[in-house]
Amino acid sequence: MSGSDLSGPLPAIYLGHGAPPLLEDPEWTAQLSGWARALPRPSQILIVSAHWQTAPMAISATRTVPLVYDFYGFPRHYYAMTYEAPGAPGLAESVRALVPAGEQVVQRETRGLDHGAWVPLKAMYPEADIPVLQLSMPDLDPVHLFEVGRSLAPLRDEGTLIVGSGFMTHGLPFIHDYMGHTGVAPAWSVEFDRWAAEALARGDLDALFNFRETAPGMPWAHPTTEHFAPLFVTLGASSRPDQPPRTAIEGFWWGLSKRAFEAG
Repeated sequence: MSGSDLSGPLPAIYLGHGAPPLLEDPEWTAQLSGWARALPRPSQILIVSAHWQTAPMAISATRTVPLVYDFYGFPRHYYAMTYEAPGAPGLAESVRALVPAGEQVVQRETRGLDHGAWVPLKAMYPEADIPVLQLSMPDLDPVHLFEVGRSLAPLRDEGTLIVGSGFMTHGLPFIHDYMGHTGVAPAWSVEFDRWAAEALARGDLDALFNFRETAPGMPWAHPTTEHFAPLFVTLGASSRPDQPPRTAIEGFWWGLSKRAFEAG
């Protein structure tokens, strides 16, 4: 069994999930697995991925169903990977009970975990023996997602690990000159990463909410914003979002920031 004993609420975490080749990167997989070992072992996991946005908000299957292989052009063996984590029907009921009044939550009983969920979990909890539920983002509005996270915060007291899974920078259209050539992250990725780290350290929620206007490196760092958006669920679910989170992973992967943190 990995992880330390649970004493008090679990943190809420935000991580960069990477594409399936992450699982063949020894450094990053070691960082993720080491982080998981240092965390109290969760009784269940609720994960919000950049790759599932639907309105109204939806919850995934509460039984083990096939994974979603929502990526293209990769070697065939990635499409044979499995992650047969138990379903979490009780967690689904708790989510329905906790979301803000008037917020509709629908069930997608055949929807499996997408790669924004199963890739990092395969690195962190490879035994796949912890129940997992995925929750969609109903939109990309930072304040709304923060409020969704706030409503879900009581789950942390029950041993639920709340995970926002995205990527601190995700300018995929602009990294072709860096992929495999220089090992140096582009300036827009470095600048956005530094800005985000400093804003998080200050607890500057207003700056983070307004990242499209306030952050250097935009819009190259996030030409679309779905990979930054799960961060707001994580911050909302934390007890003190205005306090500096603990950095768990930093650095760059193919020019993109893999910064990850936990918020108590």
